[in-house]
Amino acid sequence: MPGIRNTGVLALGGIALAALLTVIGHLEVNDDLNPWALTISDFAVSDRGGVIDAAMVVLALATVALLQGLRRTGPPAESVPGRPAELLLGAWVGGLLLAAVVPTNEPGTAMTTAAYVHRYASVAAFLALPAAGWLLARRPDLASAARTLRALVLLSLALAAAMVWSAYPGGRVLIGLAERLLILTEVGVLATVALLQTRPVTPARAA
Repeated sequence: MPGIRNTGVLALGGIALAALLTVIGHLEVNDDLNPWALTISDFAVSDRGGVIDAAMVVLALATVALLQGLRRTGPPAESVPGRPAELLLGAWVGGLLLAAVVPTNEPGTAMTTAAYVHRYASVAAFLALPAAGWLLARRPDLASAARTLRALVLLSLALAAAMVWSAYPGGRVLIGLAERLLILTEVGVLATVALLQTRPVTPARAA
């Protein structure tokens, strides 16, 4: 179906653009910032309204394109795992957009109300996407990628646990590295689904 292939291409393009903008954002910020010790949000707040914030918005829009493709194929929206997976992807989109609009605090300063909103929006997004990926792995139209999706989800949960440990008892040791690997793994879930959407739909898949 051309419409589904188009949403897949749009999603992949958005993911690639978001990745490029994130890299540019890292290169443009102050050289004193350590990517292994600081989160992407710490980099974004140092360049408020810059390319990293734009990357988050682009990734959210790429997910919206992905959702449109999912709604045109697979099980009915009201079925399990149809509707819950779409709602979880919607939570990921909402969390990304809120985190892009509401900044965290500057590194080394006290947490503000906005910083707490940013933190919990990010946490909601990071938890919603793996849950959505696990449900999507159960869809018949994504069966060929089920094993990959589940592997990425399990890896992302392990990285999320590592990030939580670093944030609290670990004294933020390598928290930036853990977060970047977590984001890379979770975006891998989106890219896997988008790649499937770009494939020609055979009669067996359409059925």
